[in-house]
Amino acid sequence: MELQGTQPLSATPDQVWTALFDRDVLERAIPGCESLEQTSDTSFSAVVKLKIGPVSARFKGDVELSDIDPGKSCTLSGKGSGGIAGFAKGAARMTLTPEGGGTVLDYTADVAIGGNSPPWGTD
Repeated sequence: MELQGTQPLSATPDQVWTALFDRDVLERAIPGCESLEQTSDTSFSAVVKLKIGPVSARFKGDVELSDIDPGKSCTLSGKGSGGIAGFAKGAARMTLTPEGGGTVLDYTADVAIGGNSPPWGTD
């Protein structure tokens, strides 16, 4: 599933950029995030609870910031396993553009959620 959007923010590009690398801000920004632990300057370990239709699952995985062009753009990607519920993975490319006294954040995200294969295979 692909998502696109634009979000005007009342903060400077430098303030928004700093927030993108702040563990507390990222934890609040990731939907369903229950915990986020920083493992390096650009990597995190996460627990995210997602509900898709009647199924609710807790996914454990990794979140990483990459393709970094300081103050301008980066990619936030994550992948995780929900045990018998399957997997989730996604990436969002974010671009910051100064506008007036604030910033416009444009994003394009691609998200995939899938189930595990049956234990007996598909033969």
